[in-house]
Amino acid sequence: MRSMFAIMGKELRILFTSPIAYVVTAVFILITGYLFYNIVLFASSQSMQIMRTQGALPQINLNDLVFRPTFNNMSVILMLTLPLITMRMVAEEKKIKTIELLMTSPVPITSIVLGKFLAAFAVFTLMLGLTAYMPLLMWYYGSVEWLPILTGYLGVWLLGGIFIAVGLLASSLTENQVIAGFLGFGAVLILWLIGWVSQTMSDSALGPFIAYLSIGEHTENMIKGMIDTEDLVYQLSLIVVGLFVTHRVLESQRWR
Repeated sequence: MRSMFAIMGKELRILFTSPIAYVVTAVFILITGYLFYNIVLFASSQSMQIMRTQGALPQINLNDLVFRPTFNNMSVILMLTLPLITMRMVAEEKKIKTIELLMTSPVPITSIVLGKFLAAFAVFTLMLGLTAYMPLLMWYYGSVEWLPILTGYLGVWLLGGIFIAVGLLASSLTENQVIAGFLGFGAVLILWLIGWVSQTMSDSALGPFIAYLSIGEHTENMIKGMIDTEDLVYQLSLIVVGLFVTHRVLESQRWR
């Protein structure tokens, strides 16, 4: 455990002494904030139009009208930004040859993988936490249902964990950071697009199985306010599989 936290601390120092964490966080906050602002404006204009036609203030579900599209936007933005955090974690160590020191040290590979994952996950959790002003602002000026918002945050939080695990795996496969970034983005994009493929095969026997493999389908359920054990198992399993394969990749490189 001590070695894992040592690796985590080292990675956090690297992230926060370089512009990476700050730039990625700033881009994420600015884009999500801008899209949230536009969604709120759209919801406001919709309510005004309904009020003019019906002559009374309409009952608007802010969770469906504002937060569901906001969480979906977050998911897409994270797909683009999180690989930028993970792409250097192993690839850079390979490039500057410090990976050889790690591989020959008494530090277990499990501690290396988990330490790097937890460092990226901590930065991502901070990024997500900075968006808490959105529901708080809507709660201050209106009424919101907190349970769907909390389940939506949980779904996006676990989705980010998947992106980080897959991005870390991509980084372990190459010493080029750019290639690692593209590999990580391509892998999570494929997992996302599986849901579209399942829609075209809905009439076939493989349709439900392919739909189950889509990360978007499981996250969407949580964004709607539904917590299903099946969704939790799927998301946690993907994180574990990503970290396990990363462990196996590094272990195979130790004995080369």
